[in-house]
Amino acid sequence: MRSHSQHQVPLTGKVVLDAMGSDHAPNVEIDGALAATRDLGVGVILVGQAHKVEPELRRCGWRGDGDRGIELVDAAEVIAMDDPVATSVRRKKKSSLRIGSKLVMEGRADGFVSAGNTGAAMATAKMVIGTLPGVDRPALAAMIPTKAAKPTLLLDVGANSECKPHHLAQFAIMGDAYSRSVLGTAKPSVGLMSIGEEEAKGNDLTKEAFPLLRQLEDINFVGNVEGRDVFSGMIDVIVTDGFTGNVMLKLSEGLTEAMLSMLKKELMATAVTKAGAMLAKPAFRSIKKRLDYTEYGGAPLLGVSRIVVIGHGRSNARAIRNAIRSVKDFSEHRTAERIQEGLNNPQITQIYSNSSLRVSV
Repeated sequence: MRSHSQHQVPLTGKVVLDAMGSDHAPNVEIDGALAATRDLGVGVILVGQAHKVEPELRRCGWRGDGDRGIELVDAAEVIAMDDPVATSVRRKKKSSLRIGSKLVMEGRADGFVSAGNTGAAMATAKMVIGTLPGVDRPALAAMIPTKAAKPTLLLDVGANSECKPHHLAQFAIMGDAYSRSVLGTAKPSVGLMSIGEEEAKGNDLTKEAFPLLRQLEDINFVGNVEGRDVFSGMIDVIVTDGFTGNVMLKLSEGLTEAMLSMLKKELMATAVTKAGAMLAKPAFRSIKKRLDYTEYGGAPLLGVSRIVVIGHGRSNARAIRNAIRSVKDFSEHRTAERIQEGLNNPQITQIYSNSSLRVSV
C-alpha cells in the first residue's frame, strides 16, 4: 500500500465510511479516507472488521484513533454483494452497514458512505436512519455526463424497481432540491423518462405520473423526455423508476468504457494515428475525466433523514474520496432540509389527496 503525506487541511466535519464495502476492501477505503482527510478537511470513521482494517491502516503510518483524522470502529460482520438483502440486513446486526448507519443516526457524523451491497445499504439506511417525513421511497440519484458543460441528474437508478406515480412526483421534488442546492442550478428543468415526448406516450406509470408532475407549480416540469435526451445536457433532472434507471445507468457506463477502449485501439493502430493522439492528448484526457464515474464518487440516496452516498463495488480510492466529498457538499448546502421544505409544500399534499393515492406523512 502506498504511503500518504500527513499534511492535511483543518478538519471541519466527519463522515462514516463502510470499510468492508468495495470489491477491494479495505485497501481502497483506507486510501480514499486518508485522501479525504488530507484534501477535504473531513474526519472519517472507518467501520469494519478491525482485525483486517487496522493492520492496513498501520502500514500507512496511522498511530491510533484520531491520528490523521481517522477513527476505527469494529464491526464483526459483513453483508456481502451476493447476500440476500431482506434476511442479511435483519440478521447481521453487527455488520458494517448496520453499525455505520447507527453512528450517523446518533449524530456522530454528517453522513455515511458505502461501496457495498446497494440493496442492503438502502434497506439499512431506511430501517436504521429512517426517511424524511412524507417520503415513501428514497431514490438513488446518479450524475450522468453530457455533451454540455453540466451533467444530468437521473433518479431513481436502482433503489426502487417498481414505482407508483406519486413516487415519481416525489423523485422530481427531491431531484429539483438537489440540483438547486448542490449543483447550483437556479431553475432546474425536470423531465419524465418515456418512449415519446407526447403526453399520451408511455406505459401506465408514466401516463399517470405526467399530470402529477405537471401540477407541481414550483417544479420546472418540461414534459416527457426520451433516452437520447439524457446525454444532451438540455434537461437538468430526469425521473424514472429504479428498474429503467438502473438499466440506463449500466448501459451508459458500459458504452463509455467500450467507446474509450475502441478509440484507444484505433489511435494506437498506426504511426500516423499515434502522432495525432499525442497532439490531442490534453483533449482526450479532459474527455476521459468528464466520463469517469470516480469524479462523482457515488449516488446520493435522496429522501433519507441523514446523508447516505452509495458507490460502485469496483470503486477505487479516488471514487471513495469523492463520495466523501459528496457528503460534505450535501451537508454544507443543507440539501436534506431543502428536500423536506419541498415535500412540506401544501400544494404537494393536496395533489396526493386528489390523486386517490395514499402517501405516508
